[in-house]
Amino acid sequence: QVQLVESGGGLVQPGGSLRLSCAASGFRFSSYAVSWYRQAPGKERELVATISTVGGVTQLAGSVKGRFTISRDNGKNTAYLQMNSLKPEDTAVYYCRAGPDWGRGTQVTVST
Repeated sequence: QVQLVESGGGLVQPGGSLRLSCAASGFRFSSYAVSWYRQAPGKERELVATISTVGGVTQLAGSVKGRFTISRDNGKNTAYLQMNSLKPEDTAVYYCRAGPDWGRGTQVTVST
């Protein structure tokens, strides 16, 4: 059974940091690129970051470049999204995706 489970979300003040994790099981994780998406209330889901199968290529949305980093550890079947200098507009549910499969998301709230 394919599973993607996000964790690491929470409430953080502006300027703070969080690291999200996406734990995969039930498929050959290393064969798939992994992407992080986010969806804020009332907005469409947007692509935040993508990492290639062995991590050699990463892409970040313009709104998070210089603040977020995507990485993966294929030995642990886990992908990460390191988020620094968080802003209120980063508030959203964050989802990971590998191939056709999605996790259920983790809430990130940036607020005082």
